[in-house]
Amino acid sequence: MDAAGDKLMKELGDVVAAAEELLGATAAEGGERAQEMRARAEETLRRARATLEGSGKEVEEQIRAHPFASVGIAAALGLVIGVLLARK
Repeated sequence: MDAAGDKLMKELGDVVAAAEELLGATAAEGGERAQEMRARAEETLRRARATLEGSGKEVEEQIRAHPFASVGIAAALGLVIGVLLARK
């Protein structure tokens, strides 16, 4: 369970990094509207990064506090996804 959580956190971190890279690549674009949108995107990324860090710690604490419930939820989710994929 810990490896899956780490993988998810890494993937979310990669998304945030890619968005930051995209913002850096468009920095040369001019215009008041572009600058306004870039500023809003940067603020959203800052909040997402902070939330991501806090959520990762909270999820890890919950999994360690309730390991059997975590395994049960993961199994149920896997079953539901399996049934949905098998229906296609």
